[in-house]
Amino acid sequence: MVRLLRALAPAEGYNLTALPDVRILRSDRPLSRTPVLYDPGIVIVCQGCKRGYFRDQVYRYDAQHYLAVSVPVPFVMETEASRQRPLLAIYMHLDFQVAAELMIQIDHHGAPASAAAPQSMMSSPMDAAMKSSVLRFLEAMGKPLDAHVLGPALVRELYFHVLTGAQGSAMRAALAMQGQFGKIGKALRRIHATYAQPLNLAQLANEAGMSVPTFHSHFKAITGMPPMQYVKSARLHQARLLMVRQGMTATAASYAAGYESPSQFNREFKRLFGRPPIEEARRMRESFALPPAHAASSYISSH
Repeated sequence: MVRLLRALAPAEGYNLTALPDVRILRSDRPLSRTPVLYDPGIVIVCQGCKRGYFRDQVYRYDAQHYLAVSVPVPFVMETEASRQRPLLAIYMHLDFQVAAELMIQIDHHGAPASAAAPQSMMSSPMDAAMKSSVLRFLEAMGKPLDAHVLGPALVRELYFHVLTGAQGSAMRAALAMQGQFGKIGKALRRIHATYAQPLNLAQLANEAGMSVPTFHSHFKAITGMPPMQYVKSARLHQARLLMVRQGMTATAASYAAGYESPSQFNREFKRLFGRPPIEEARRMRESFALPPAHAASSYISSH
């Protein structure tokens, strides 16, 4: 796997593949704890190690564990890597249609009904079947014809192993978007689609069909933070992306992300990221492998 990934990722940073939803990450340096926002997807690390800190849990994803994210949650991430032993990982944006089709088939063919509580993010062991699928996927990605013709079916196979693996029932429960989890998922999509517009707690709760106290409680249980703090975090992450990707000034990025006061933006930005906007944008360019925006994603994402 490492040999194949090195060939697919000759440059540090995110390397594109024949499949628009799949990128290969190579990082030649460690990264200290950094606030990130992942959109729904799967991260498979074949060399090196990442750790995610979400609420009071540590999520390790390395050669023995993959990470699956069902809804966009802000957390803190750090990376172990070096030039001699770079981090090599597969990043897959989640195709909800493919996942939904598989879930219907899994349920139809006798998978036990999910009794697991849905989870926003989970780290699961790489069993033998998953490793075999990853290897065959990487072999195909190294050949242009195989990548285009066989790649989508091999991605589907990887989804199958995630949805039926050690925490597959929790992942299926999350992606089903039913009950309270589904209502919060709807609110999250609204926040990401309209982050630059005025948003308030009562409005979000009403659209989710919940009372304000109930909405606040369920939202915090799923995302790890209160709704309006999440809105603030999403805006700050988007502003950081605009400064890094488009070279915007901090003031321009603050307005584009929905802030009315640049001074308030600067204070809240430094509180979240630990540095003023200009310093953080410089650090991101120099040490953080930031991919181009993913056209198909409806979520703000820093990976």
